Amino acid sequence: MAIVIVVAILLSASIKVVPQGFAGVVTRFGRFRREAPAGLAIIIPFLDHMVRVDNREVPRPGDRQQVISRDNVAVQVTATIFSQIIDSRAALFSVADYTIAIDQQSRSALRSVFGAVSLDEALSGREQINTQIQQQMEAVTDKWGIRINRVEIVEILPPPNILQAMALQKQADQEKRAVILQSEGSQQSAVNIADGNRQAAIKNAEGERQAAILRAEGNRQAQILEAEGRAQAIQTVYTSIKQAQPDPTLVAILQLDTLSKFATSDNTTVVVPAETAGLLGAAQALRTVLAAAPGLQAGGGG
Repeated sequence: MAIVIVVAILLSASIKVVPQGFAGVVTRFGRFRREAPAGLAIIIPFLDHMVRVDNREVPRPGDRQQVISRDNVAVQVTATIFSQIIDSRAALFSVADYTIAIDQQSRSALRSVFGAVSLDEALSGREQINTQIQQQMEAVTDKWGIRINRVEIVEILPPPNILQAMALQKQADQEKRAVILQSEGSQQSAVNIADGNRQAAIKNAEGERQAAILRAEGNRQAQILEAEGRAQAIQTVYTSIKQAQPDPTLVAILQLDTLSKFATSDNTTVVVPAETAGLLGAAQALRTVLAAAPGLQAGGGG
């Protein structure tokens, strides 16, 4: 029975399980022997000793610490370091306690980087600060077998008086932007109105021009039609007169008839025909006709 118990103790001491994401560092009499991967590991009881090392990425939130910027402003800064052990042997044997070493190295790098930048640069350039802190830490932690995956600045807290001044500056900047935007809006509105008026004036001018062209075209067509009508009327009258072959007596009667119509009209204007010789000829012909009329009447009486 005692032998069974001793065998069970020896088996439990010699069989070790390394979880996934960990590595087992086996030492013999305090000296590095080998590194066991995840899974089942066999060691020699009472001679070998195995230490599990976490190879996963570990976020290490730092405490809030005070740093001095380049422009002598005391700033409270909080950062988180994401580190990962990539060499378990170096992490155990190159540094006494790698967790404390990472924390102290992050504080030193944080003070060094913030001391080289002003407050405004720190507030506006967190990405650059994260990269610089990571580079400074990696220069030391690489020999420890520890990789710094990234650094995140969680909080930058300036003094209250600086915060108040920044708030006033921000308010003034917002008011300045509002005034600029308002003036730009007024300017754009004036430009739009002027452009609209210009476009309307152009449209009106084009409309008036088109209307004038159409009116002129209409007047021209009307004058052409009127001239053609007069020409046709004259041609018709001329043709009719030519076909009737009137004698001088008929022409004189027609002229006197036309004069009598002018005389009986309400028009007070006296019309003097330019063709005086024609009028005298018409009067002479009419006189001859009237002189011959009594003889015709006497003959009729007889």
